[in-house]
Amino acid sequence: MKRNQKVAIVGAGLAGSEAAWQLAERGHAVRLYEMRPVRMTCAHKTGECAELVCSNSFKSRSVENAHGLLKAEMALHQSLILQTGERFSVPAGQSMAIDRIPFSESVTAQLKGNSKISFCNEEVTDVSELIDSHSYVIFATGPLTSDALATSLQDILGTQYLSFYDAIAPVVTAESIDMHIAFRASRYGKGGADFINCPMQLEQYENFVDAVNDSEKVELHQFEDIRPFEGCLPIEVMVERGRETLRFGPLKPVGLEHPETGERFYAVIQLRQENAVGSLFNLVGFQTKMTWTAQKEVFSLIPGLENAEFVRLGSVHRNTFINGPALLNPQLSLKSHPDVFFAGQITGVEGYMESTAMGILAARQIAASLEGRIENPPSPDTMMGALIRFITESDPSTFQPMNANFGLLDPPEKKMRKPERKTWYAEQALKKASVYANQ
Repeated sequence: MKRNQKVAIVGAGLAGSEAAWQLAERGHAVRLYEMRPVRMTCAHKTGECAELVCSNSFKSRSVENAHGLLKAEMALHQSLILQTGERFSVPAGQSMAIDRIPFSESVTAQLKGNSKISFCNEEVTDVSELIDSHSYVIFATGPLTSDALATSLQDILGTQYLSFYDAIAPVVTAESIDMHIAFRASRYGKGGADFINCPMQLEQYENFVDAVNDSEKVELHQFEDIRPFEGCLPIEVMVERGRETLRFGPLKPVGLEHPETGERFYAVIQLRQENAVGSLFNLVGFQTKMTWTAQKEVFSLIPGLENAEFVRLGSVHRNTFINGPALLNPQLSLKSHPDVFFAGQITGVEGYMESTAMGILAARQIAASLEGRIENPPSPDTMMGALIRFITESDPSTFQPMNANFGLLDPPEKKMRKPERKTWYAEQALKKASVYANQ
């Protein structure tokens, strides 16, 4: 007989915060463990819940985009993270970008204001003890799981972790950007002129690529797995794959002609607004593992950023995730321990909203069990269900993290043009997601 009937959630990031809220709103007591600020990670700056440590973008709002569809499904569940994000969003075209500091402060205040949630600011190092003393446990420690907890988890998982590196993009002050060179525009003119764009001609691009190639990189430990996630490649890794790779990735110039002259460019670097007042901008897609000294030298070659003031430079941090297909049931519980759940990025999803969605689903499963109900996972025709299917049914030998994308959904039997197919995906998904959310 377990000594405590509360649900324990380890990690107050996006997934853990969301799971705690979902359970508390259903009347279930939750004990939320977060080691910060007693013990910090190499990427976090505060002890607040749901701190955004990489990009400040929640990606597209459009339901005809996979990320927008995922948010629409999450809205049906009254997502705390999504609703709070809306309150602290900043201009970003069709995307949803967040003023990160007031956002995390608000999430923290709402969680601490809920009488069903108690906080424990300590590092969990003994998984077995935690499991024995709680009815259900959710591990939502994300990509920066502490070494002590990872070691303890290894004892119950019985399999090896997979890990790769995720790099944080740099941030500059708006006033230090040379707007005589840079210009405001969104790609194809969609969503208003919310991005600042730094244009490059051929010679400038070639010099930049050479500088990235020749730059000093952060040395990684020999025992660590350095396979990068394909959706978040450091720019130097892209350069290693070919001199033109950046032009087909974050430096893609298509749809970014100069709004006044109509001039087209060989490459364009986009900067996205970082905070509500518009005083900070981050370099979109500029994840990097270059040293800080090298970053200052290399990024000063970008037209418009010659004298940029960097308030945050890029850095590299470990991203740890479990082999979901080998370990997890579709309910997000362990096959070997049905009362132990995982949520967030540690499950093998990649992205803020994807991680949060896993928090929603793990909480719903536990709530159903506490209430004597059986709840099936969402349909794989929904984006949330498709992510569950991917992280639990993929080939364990080749498993890598995945973002939300329409490729996870089963295609329609009838042939359709791409725009029609996206509309069809959204309609089918939202119809089934609505039924699931209200059951």
